[in-house]
Amino acid sequence: MSNVTSRSVERGRKRFGDLERRLGYSFSDFSNVERALTHSSVRKRADDDFHYERLEFLGDRVLGLTVADMLHRSFPEAAEGELSLRLNALVKGKTLAAIADELRLYEFIRTGGDLKEITGKRLQSVRADVLEALIASIYLDGGLEAAADFIERFWRSRLNEDDAARRDSKTELQEWAHSRRLGTPKYRETMRTGPDHDPVFTVAVKVTGLPEAIGKGRSKRVAEQDAARAMLVREGVWPAEEQPA
Repeated sequence: MSNVTSRSVERGRKRFGDLERRLGYSFSDFSNVERALTHSSVRKRADDDFHYERLEFLGDRVLGLTVADMLHRSFPEAAEGELSLRLNALVKGKTLAAIADELRLYEFIRTGGDLKEITGKRLQSVRADVLEALIASIYLDGGLEAAADFIERFWRSRLNEDDAARRDSKTELQEWAHSRRLGTPKYRETMRTGPDHDPVFTVAVKVTGLPEAIGKGRSKRVAEQDAARAMLVREGVWPAEEQPA
């Protein structure tokens, strides 16, 4: 290693050593790391491409391949449909943002003046994109095995989450009802309790020829999902959830 390269690595390690410890990976070349952490809002010129978007594109493909391989090995009896549902849940932005937050990547992300609250829900897509860009950085630095090792560490515990194998309950109920020519489920709010700042909604869902099912939640959307879930369980479409002993 040349003196120039050695000094460059030392500077990178001094700057990003804490990030390396969180990722569990030591870079031999930091040339892509800062790019992976830079949002396009930092650009000073229209032709300035020093931001994470190209790396995000690559990282998305590396992540998809690795998670697909993990699922293929972990669920040998699962049909293609179930594997696809699990894959979609594991690579969606919400999951990536949650892992990015576990790593506290927001402490390293560089943004322009128009992106200030990087930890806010509105910008979870930025945190997800940065995580994919860092996956690409590991891949380019250490190869597919290094990237897969990183993904394995942070995604393995999520493989068996029940929600990963389930569709959105409203979508599932609608498709089930349509397949039986029962029409589109209809939802209605039946009750609202609690203070204005913390309400609880009760919603009933009706499918032609079937008794209503009831759901509750802190928003109408959540209550509707809960009602759809209740009907799917009652009609035997989904297995009943285990109740605590």
